[in-house]
Amino acid sequence: FRPLPSPVFRSAVSASVRLPGSPPSLPWSTTGSAALSGEGIGSIGHTGSTQPVPIASITKVMTAYVVLQDHPLAPGAAGPAIPVTAATITAYQTGVATQQSVVRVAAGETLTELEALEGLLVASGNNIATLLADWDAPSTLAFVAKMNSTAHSLGLDSTHFDDPSGLDPGSVSTPADLIRLGEAAMAIPVFAQVVAMAQVTLPLAGLIYNFDSDLGQNGIVGIKTGSDQAAGGCFLFEAERTVAGKNVTLVGVVLGQQTISPITAALFDADLLVGAAFAAFAAFPPVRPGRLVGRIVASWGTSVPVTSPTSPTVVGWPGLVVAVQVHVGALSSAISSGARIGVLRVHLGGQSIDVILRASRRLPGPSAIWRLTRL
Repeated sequence: FRPLPSPVFRSAVSASVRLPGSPPSLPWSTTGSAALSGEGIGSIGHTGSTQPVPIASITKVMTAYVVLQDHPLAPGAAGPAIPVTAATITAYQTGVATQQSVVRVAAGETLTELEALEGLLVASGNNIATLLADWDAPSTLAFVAKMNSTAHSLGLDSTHFDDPSGLDPGSVSTPADLIRLGEAAMAIPVFAQVVAMAQVTLPLAGLIYNFDSDLGQNGIVGIKTGSDQAAGGCFLFEAERTVAGKNVTLVGVVLGQQTISPITAALFDADLLVGAAFAAFAAFPPVRPGRLVGRIVASWGTSVPVTSPTSPTVVGWPGLVVAVQVHVGALSSAISSGARIGVLRVHLGGQSIDVILRASRRLPGPSAIWRLTRL
């Protein structure tokens, strides 16, 4: 007549499950390097070298990030006025003479912080990078030190900056680091607002079009192109789309496209990657309905299977490994068929679901002989 000991749950699943199907085969570029990631989910894949390489004007993403950390700007606000310095004028004149990407400025002119960010990220003005660096820090050298310190704080261990514009080939990074930088920058609303602009109008320069001609294609909402002889064509990008009712964000980068039209090549490759990746996304049950998840085992020698009769879905791609946790509470010695045993919990890219686990049949009680001989 003693109370029966509680049965125990023995899991039949590991700490992760793989979504069914073969991983997507993406149209990677045959030159340079590239990587693509689902934000909050993980890497979809990469190609080429993982060693640091010159990144040209993608450097300006870090310049804008540092400025906005030091001088936050609300979306829709113009921000403080920044006087055009002699160094900015010199950088403009040098840029014109050497065919750099610059924004027309004049002595005595001022730009608002927002206009400066537009000149930096949309017009890709190397002289505007100088303007912002000298406004934010005592010198360009001090600003570059801030850039490298910020890179370290973001965990960009393979990234180093030698200048605020990317003109210096010593400003280098890797695809994985740039994806992390892109995610951090796009989390700032005003940054995301600026890089999504197809064109801007600046005081003296007038109407300027974004070098990112992929904007609006396949859900691409930014981020920054770059190109020079050392870096080739480069493009750090973000794309958004709704898949099976869930918002999906891709962040990727294409580097080192050495062609006659390097930026066009990088933009073309990014567009292909995004289209193919979104086509692979679908809704998957993390656990196939009816699959054995574990067993309830009683000390008197009987057991019953635990399954998930139904399963909500998560949005991902075939072959994606998803981390799961099984949570089972205290178990009664009397368990009926279909009784809720616990949940299998999934967290994936902002998605959080619980798969209900149930006993597939009643747990038989102990025999009279077992009760009589129990010690």
